[in-house]
Amino acid sequence: MEKFSFEVIKQDKYSGARAGILHTPHGDIETPIYMPVGTQATVKGILPKDLKEIGAQIILSNTYHLYMRPGDDLVKRAGGLHKFMNWDSPILTDSGGFQVFSLAKLNDITDEGVKFRSHVDGSYHMITPEKAMDIEHNLGADIIMAFDQCSEYGATYDQSKKAMHRTLYWLERCAKVHENGDQTLFPIVQGNVFKDLRAESLRETIPYAQHGIAIGGLSVGEPKELMYSVMDDMLPYYPSHLPRYLMGVGSPDCIIEGVLRGIDMFDCVLATRIARNGTAMTSRGRIVVRNGAYKEDFTPLDPECDCYCCRNYTKAYLRHMVNVGEMTGAMLLSLHNTYFLLKLARDIRKAIIDGNLKEFTEEFYAKYGRDKNF
Repeated sequence: MEKFSFEVIKQDKYSGARAGILHTPHGDIETPIYMPVGTQATVKGILPKDLKEIGAQIILSNTYHLYMRPGDDLVKRAGGLHKFMNWDSPILTDSGGFQVFSLAKLNDITDEGVKFRSHVDGSYHMITPEKAMDIEHNLGADIIMAFDQCSEYGATYDQSKKAMHRTLYWLERCAKVHENGDQTLFPIVQGNVFKDLRAESLRETIPYAQHGIAIGGLSVGEPKELMYSVMDDMLPYYPSHLPRYLMGVGSPDCIIEGVLRGIDMFDCVLATRIARNGTAMTSRGRIVVRNGAYKEDFTPLDPECDCYCCRNYTKAYLRHMVNVGEMTGAMLLSLHNTYFLLKLARDIRKAIIDGNLKEFTEEFYAKYGRDKNF
């Protein structure tokens, strides 16, 4: 029996949305799915047991950061990421490409790979497609990403084309050295916001996509409407039998809009990042609990939420925790925000299966609004 497979359970009649199941060696993943991000082998502020309790099916870790600290060799000696971080469900690791380009103090990008100075200690490193695969093999995640070059929003057509072609060249090299049947390699579509480049990248990437395909280089500063337009153009050309993963996208509205455009998997650090700044996602939109308006507000964050935070604590208490710098505030808000996105994905899936996604979407936006401030 194949270790990885994907089946579509229900296709929405009026959009690209679908409900499916991705089978992996560490368990099934029901899609659409939001995947919490555990950059350093932990989702910030949330224990693994609590992630399980709120319904997380798969989490991410970051190849670049774990290569820097504690080192992929150490993780391998510990038994791989699943044992190292005490998580027995599926794990996905990105390739580290985005972090190399965005975090490294200096980097020199060539067709061979990327030479860069660590953001941690300034030491020099070289990551090639082959090296990225070695690191991800050592980490041992179920789903691993190909090494890619993400061109920033505002890059010229020629710059975007060069990065896209380099990504394809690197993908070919990644595929040649990836031989671990316990891990599946997701290739990444690039091309910035140029629709002909996206079409070419998708067409050339599909032959390497055995069990899933990822869309990178979106939600990197471009207007949401432009991102949606690029996704609209790609939708007719996705393989129907593969899950599609939109990388780095995780605001509530973008998850809904992504699902409508055929996306099955999402991830983003947004949920825990804004929680540490005292901001919550709710069914009524964004709430910044550190604000003075909540000093004597003894109601829960979200009356429609049944997470541990909303069942037990008020906005006044959360505001107090945030404003005095207690880690409990960030932990409770991180738990709530992550639960909110996990439940949103579950509710979307149920709406697809029940055949009322259009009504669900209209009701969601009627309460939530079209918040563009995340």
